[in-house]
Amino acid sequence: MAIDVKELMSKVGKIRILTNRLIDDQLSGDYHSTFKGQGVEFDEVRPYVAGDDVRAIDWNVTARTGTPYIKRYSEERELTVLFMVDVSGSQSYGSATRSKAELAAEVASLLALTAIRNQDKIGLILFSDRIVQYIPPRKGRQSVMRLVREVLAAEDDATGGTDIAGALRFLNGVQKRRAVVFLVSDFQAEGYEKELRVTARHHDVITIPVSDPAESELPRAGLAELEDPETGELLLVDTSDAQVRAAFAAAAQADVEARDRFFARNGIDNVPVATDRPYIQSIRALFKRRASKR
Repeated sequence: MAIDVKELMSKVGKIRILTNRLIDDQLSGDYHSTFKGQGVEFDEVRPYVAGDDVRAIDWNVTARTGTPYIKRYSEERELTVLFMVDVSGSQSYGSATRSKAELAAEVASLLALTAIRNQDKIGLILFSDRIVQYIPPRKGRQSVMRLVREVLAAEDDATGGTDIAGALRFLNGVQKRRAVVFLVSDFQAEGYEKELRVTARHHDVITIPVSDPAESELPRAGLAELEDPETGELLLVDTSDAQVRAAFAAAAQADVEARDRFFARNGIDNVPVATDRPYIQSIRALFKRRASKR
């Protein structure tokens, strides 16, 4: 599908205004206390002084010199923040005022603008059943606007399934140093758990499941033909049957609960967002929860 550039830029501008306002009104200072300096990097070695923690002794230098030395570390001066955004076929769906892809762009924009204000670097990985685009981490407001533009533009060509595991393998291949990773997806995929566990050991991973209310509750609309946007499969469903609607809702709820239990067991922060409700309080809750842990 051809991209309507004028409409695209209008969406980008609206998201920029919205997210700037949210940052100014509600997120000022929260990001810094949550993420800044969460890691440490090697600074130098210096001679051991009585009272120093013996666990900090650099045994290699000590052996070479015959004099005890310790390693000194300093707080990281900047962070690398990577946004992994799902642009598969199912992301183009939306029964409310916006699609899941538009919501993903809003949330990514909010977090990216916050990171840039904190002098951090941001990068982007767009994925479906393949890597659609990779933008290496860099600084600057132009990086944020490009991020939003690329996420929204990808919605017009959203096709195919969702390969989260493949996207995570790509991330681990290109990003060797520890990064904060926001994984934005509807998680309509299978077999990603092992790769996500591996990634969470190397990076600070935060999952942002994006959903739409119609995905968890069928409306009562008689016979309806449903299409899977990722596979094109068609299914005729009698939505007037209460048992069908109940089974659909139960299966959707079970999937969400199993997913969230997996995140909790592996210590992965999880911030669900939906197309029919505000998300800013969920982001603030994440920041405050992590700040209290520190």
